[in-house]
Amino acid sequence: MRRLEGKVALVTGAGQGIGFTTAKCFIAEGAFVFITSFDEQEINAAAGKLGPNAFPVVADSTRVADLERLYAVVKDRKGCLDILFTNAGRGHLSPLETMTEELFDTHFDLNVRGVVFTVQKALPVLSEGATIITPASICAHMGMEAFSIYSATKAAVRNLARSWCLELRARKIRVNTISPGAVPTAAVLGLAPTEEGKKQLLSNFTAGVPLGRMATTEDIAKVVVFLASDDSAFINGEDIVIDGGYLQW
Repeated sequence: MRRLEGKVALVTGAGQGIGFTTAKCFIAEGAFVFITSFDEQEINAAAGKLGPNAFPVVADSTRVADLERLYAVVKDRKGCLDILFTNAGRGHLSPLETMTEELFDTHFDLNVRGVVFTVQKALPVLSEGATIITPASICAHMGMEAFSIYSATKAAVRNLARSWCLELRARKIRVNTISPGAVPTAAVLGLAPTEEGKKQLLSNFTAGVPLGRMATTEDIAKVVVFLASDDSAFINGEDIVIDGGYLQW
């Protein structure tokens, strides 16, 4: 029997990258998956690739009205939600001396405020014993030059999970985070403005990984599936680092 047979899941930020691959893995394990993005064309294209067990909803996680509409769709179509993966997030390099209010606000708006209200608005439709998984980052465990604001948002998310697993214990809802290392997605490659810069970025990240390679989106998605399944039934309030040993140097 597939590990997520009959489960209903939601993956935010699922148009590409880790979100898309996780939705694909959820479906392969038997789940029906709602997928979201603020980009209508992107999320519809993703749904077309994923097939009939994916349902796209255009929603911006920073907009509470969008989240309320999203969960109304979930309730109308499936009644409840068993798995929530709050994948939507962003990160940009910015040294402290050139930090702007706009960059600060956009990071905290999506990476923290968006996660908070994505979870809060889901509560009425989350089933008893549901599981919530939220991406933190290895940046939540270390300092990284010119990445302080992104790192701070991920440290915040890590601590939110610690608190929420206590707040939701009466409903037996588990809350965990994952801390991926760098994955060569479009978002990570976008940190470098030139092709040469992209090559150097990938080389620098790879050099710090004892396993000698960067993670793939499948590497991350497999851990999310584990946390979404009964295989992790006694894991709660934890953070799983998925970095190939990067933090051990």
